[in-house]
Amino acid sequence: MILNYESKIIQVKIVYYGPAMSGKTTSIKFLFNFFNKGDQLNSIENTVGRTLFFDFGVLQFKGSQWELKFLIYSATGQDFYASTRPATLKGVDGIIFVVDSKRDCLNHNFRSWKELKYYFSEELYQIPIVIALNKYDLNNGEKIDKMDLNAIINFDRFKEIHINKTIATTGEGVLDSFKMLIKSIFPNITIIV
Repeated sequence: MILNYESKIIQVKIVYYGPAMSGKTTSIKFLFNFFNKGDQLNSIENTVGRTLFFDFGVLQFKGSQWELKFLIYSATGQDFYASTRPATLKGVDGIIFVVDSKRDCLNHNFRSWKELKYYFSEELYQIPIVIALNKYDLNNGEKIDKMDLNAIINFDRFKEIHINKTIATTGEGVLDSFKMLIKSIFPNITIIV
């Protein structure tokens, strides 16, 4: 987090992280479109629409005295570009960990979580995190639940962690996840959306 007292701007970095095809880019696109800023989201994609390096955009909100500037990134889920992930995570203030909620994807989610834990070690437990259980609407078998995640993540170790069901394609829960993360980063802020 960067505080500029002269211009009264607070800059916050948020990263959407998770396995490939979990819905990170779709979640960010919904968020930017919701705030009518879709044209300000930069995505570097391959020919089939998969994120190559990261998505990036800035959402700014003016308060009565200070301006909040959210730098929003998504880390690529593709293993071929794994070397870009540490740079994307550098200086992060909050993480939305997007999980593919199909039970068949539990191992992919776990591998992505282990990688995140590797990058931060014990520091991870101090970072505000929202776990977005995405694709909960799809009728394609059993879903991952909070108990499954707790066995992998151990929620009790975290200073601030939340879980929210999302459907990135329709935006259901996406804005709520973003607001949960903002509230975790700024516990005394009033969010009006």
